[in-house]
Amino acid sequence: MPQTLRALAEFTAARLIGDGDIEIRGVASIAQAQPGDLVFVQEEKHMAEALASKASAVIAGEFAASSQSGKPLLISAHPRLAFARAAALLYPPKTYPPAIHATAVIHPAAKIAATASIDAYAVLEANVTIGERTYIGAGCYVGEDVVIGDDCDLYPRVVIYPGTTLGRRVIVHAGAVLGSDGFGFVRDEVYGRYQKFPQIGQLVIGDYVEIGANCTIDRGALDKTVIGSGTKLDNLVHIGHNTSVGENVVIAAQTGISGSCEIAESAVIGGQVGIGDHAKIEAGVILGSGSGVLSHKTVRGKGVVFWGRPARPLSQYLKELAALARLARKGDKDKIEPES
Repeated sequence: MPQTLRALAEFTAARLIGDGDIEIRGVASIAQAQPGDLVFVQEEKHMAEALASKASAVIAGEFAASSQSGKPLLISAHPRLAFARAAALLYPPKTYPPAIHATAVIHPAAKIAATASIDAYAVLEANVTIGERTYIGAGCYVGEDVVIGDDCDLYPRVVIYPGTTLGRRVIVHAGAVLGSDGFGFVRDEVYGRYQKFPQIGQLVIGDYVEIGANCTIDRGALDKTVIGSGTKLDNLVHIGHNTSVGENVVIAAQTGISGSCEIAESAVIGGQVGIGDHAKIEAGVILGSGSGVLSHKTVRGKGVVFWGRPARPLSQYLKELAALARLARKGDKDKIEPES
């Protein structure tokens, strides 16, 4: 939706320098920008390239305020954040007209808000509650007693097991499975078999959570699995039963979190991280990609970056790598045979 640069400045709380009446129709990278586009610059070294681009305006930090270019500017303390907010205004989320597709299968006891939209071949079981303006995509399955709040979007083929609760403005991408049984078994030593441990708990997902494609989140065994408000999961993330994830946590793709873990608010977890059962990740911890946390261990240190398997502070990890490199070089020298 086109906006004047002045409107974008007001919406993003940025300071306008230059013509505020020009029309902005979209956002783009510096390399791909065309007239009518807005670009952003996070570091001063890229400013000249942005000013030379075809973009109609630039969002940048205070370093750009003294620029002599005639290109209009929006000055923000956080250019990337301001750019994201501007994009949200220029590209408003798709809205779905209230409707229930003729092929949807809905139990008579389901409670669906009048403004909700249910797409083709969706199945909603007994006592499901669907909030205002919520969209249920094609082929979704929503089990008994599931509660989905207002303004949620479920993309095609999402499966939600019975007893799961979603808050407001939750986005669930295609193929995700929420509330499935946890991996809990008890070994019978007499017969050498495994007996399934009860998986009868719940999954509770807070407000403003986004869940990527093909994620899987297990219900609690006897208690609850909880995903805090504002948390964002990338594609292909697995969260085991009884795990508690705090508010505003971000978890990148292919991460696996075992059962009964505690991840505190504002933690950052990179891709392909593995976390053992009953581990604790304290508030603000940053786990680098490929890290591993052992079962029953606690990782603490707000803002501290951890790396490696097992995860340790990045400074320690780099020292260990350097020491290994020195040992390898020494080993190579020792293998050199003396001249005869």
